[in-house]
Amino acid sequence: MKILLQRVKKGSVTIAGKVVGEIGEGIVLLVGFHDSDTEKDLKFLAEKAVNLRIHNDENGKMNLSTLALKKDILIVSQFTLYGDTRKGRRPSFIESAKPDYAEKLYEEFISEMRKFGLKVGTGEFGADMLVEIQNDGPVTLMLES
Repeated sequence: MKILLQRVKKGSVTIAGKVVGEIGEGIVLLVGFHDSDTEKDLKFLAEKAVNLRIHNDENGKMNLSTLALKKDILIVSQFTLYGDTRKGRRPSFIESAKPDYAEKLYEEFISEMRKFGLKVGTGEFGADMLVEIQNDGPVTLMLES
C-alpha cells in the first residue's frame, strides 16, 4: 500500500461537475493498493497518517499531528501510485491491486480513518475525478506499508 500525503489548506473532489468530497485544513491522502495488501497494512498506514507530526506548532516547527489538531482528511483512490515507468514510455500497472480487491481495500481504509473521529471526505473509486489540492508548505510525503 502506498499513500502520497499532502498537508493542505483545502482540498476537494469533483465528479461530473458536482463536488463529492471537500475539506478545509488537514491532509489529502492519495491512496494506491497492491494485490498483497491486507487489513494490517490499512491499519498501519491509517495510524501513521493521522499521527505524523507534520503541522506547525506555535514556533513554526512541524511538531503536531492531524489527529492532535483535529484537522480534516480527504481520501482519493490513486492506482497510478503503482505505475512502473522503468521500461518504455507507457506506465505498467501490473503491481496495482485488481479493481474489485482495490475497491474493497479503499472502503475498508476509509472506515479505518473514520474511527479517529475526524472529518473525512472521499472521492469515488474508479470515477474520473477532478482533484483540487491546495498544498500547504509544500509538505508532501510518501508512506508505504
